[in-house]
Amino acid sequence: MARSLAIKCIFLAFLLLFCSTHSICAKPNIIIMMMDDMGWGDLGVLGQPAKETPNLDQMAAEGVLMPDFYSANPLCSPARAALLTGRLPIRNGIYTTNEHARNAYIPQFVVGGIQDNEILLPELLKTAGYKSKIIGKWHLGHQPQYLPLQHGFDEFFGSPNCHFGPYNDKGTPNIPVYRDGEMAGRYYEDFIITPTGESNLTQLYIQEALTFIDNQHKANTPFLLYWVPDAVHQPLYASKAYLGTSQRGLYGDAVRELDDGVGQILDRVTQLGIAKNTFAFFTSDNGGATYARVQGGSNGPFLCGKETTFEGGMREPAIAWWPGTIKPGQISHQLGSIMDLFTTALNIAGIKPPSDRIIDGTDLLPNLINGTVNINKPIFYYRGNEMMAIRIGLYKAHYWTWTNSIKEFDKGVDFCRGENVVGVMTHEQMNHTDSPLLFHLGRDPGEKYLIGNTTEEYKGVMPGIMAVVSDHKKKLIPGEPQLNMCDGSVQNWAPPGCEKLGECLPIPPSRPYKCH
Repeated sequence: MARSLAIKCIFLAFLLLFCSTHSICAKPNIIIMMMDDMGWGDLGVLGQPAKETPNLDQMAAEGVLMPDFYSANPLCSPARAALLTGRLPIRNGIYTTNEHARNAYIPQFVVGGIQDNEILLPELLKTAGYKSKIIGKWHLGHQPQYLPLQHGFDEFFGSPNCHFGPYNDKGTPNIPVYRDGEMAGRYYEDFIITPTGESNLTQLYIQEALTFIDNQHKANTPFLLYWVPDAVHQPLYASKAYLGTSQRGLYGDAVRELDDGVGQILDRVTQLGIAKNTFAFFTSDNGGATYARVQGGSNGPFLCGKETTFEGGMREPAIAWWPGTIKPGQISHQLGSIMDLFTTALNIAGIKPPSDRIIDGTDLLPNLINGTVNINKPIFYYRGNEMMAIRIGLYKAHYWTWTNSIKEFDKGVDFCRGENVVGVMTHEQMNHTDSPLLFHLGRDPGEKYLIGNTTEEYKGVMPGIMAVVSDHKKKLIPGEPQLNMCDGSVQNWAPPGCEKLGECLPIPPSRPYKCH
């Protein structure tokens, strides 16, 4: 007995010594790279003719390409909240009820943000010893109580809002860039974006990522790197070395620089010898902004774009990479969602999801590793407070249709790049709940040919879809909407740390109003 115990102790001591110097015993690192407004059709591996994403194409060759992957909302703030909570925006509160089926996000005059009762991915990973950093755009609230370090992240370099501007710092302040809990300057003042679109912001974001990876490797600490640059969101920018290098103009220049950043991040974990202990995932927050025309992305064969719940608005480029665990060169047609990254990351870290709330994300690892497909998994397409559509298998049913208002459209704002599918693309909100519009996305990925509601195919498929929707709505408990109220006084007048830089601005009186 004593000899057996001694052998066990010696083995344990050896294991601890081995694990202190070898990453194989460490919890896997997690890298989530989510772009801003990059379209499904922007990647060479997904058919972009210019083929200007060699690093992403290589990532797909070394991992799994997921051509059937979705956002949880066709707009930035709710999509990001969904990823970090594993929950639909209507559950986590990042939506509005001011108007029916209206997308909403968090510009700097919105009062709300992510609530304390939501549990974010970095908060859970922290319990397993992970260190987490966000680099780029947060967009879940800019008041101090909503910032990343108050919700589990250990480090932050980036901005709480979009890089709109330049503003005059009188009616509207320029957006701050943060270093951890304090501002490091403002866009257009300390972090320059020129009228021609030149800026070194993406290079700063790349270097921040590489330094963070190096530091955690030296400390032998598992990490979450949440790399969310905002370069292909308008106004477009790229650093000097990339300007004028793309066949696609300034938008393509920005894509090329981001692609290079992905390559450098994956190369760094490979050079450090931790690639086999690192799960990386690449995607986008919503479809390409077709209303931006030549300054927006490509959504490939899919209908419409950002802001809509047609395929172009919510189907995203997606690649999973984990050398030694995920077989290279695979294509998975598993339906996936950015909410699945929450649950998948927790499984990788050996953490169970919270049991006191509904988690919409499911674990993708069995599908990525074993090549299996769960054909019954639904994808719900939400726009604001309304479930607009659902996909199960290859069938998609629209319960509501709407592109954008005729008033916007007449002013030249087109969410659908000049396309017109009669009876499907509507400038008024159309309720099809009694007889949903049905498409087969395998035969018709562009959602152009309706399956008639009198056909045997429709009659055979729709009852099952309607049962899933009925169950979903029966169990749905909406969260308190956080994007209903606006107030000019909550803008970025005096962010934490502004006094050290001499960049505090006078805060106007509070005059709350209902957001439009």
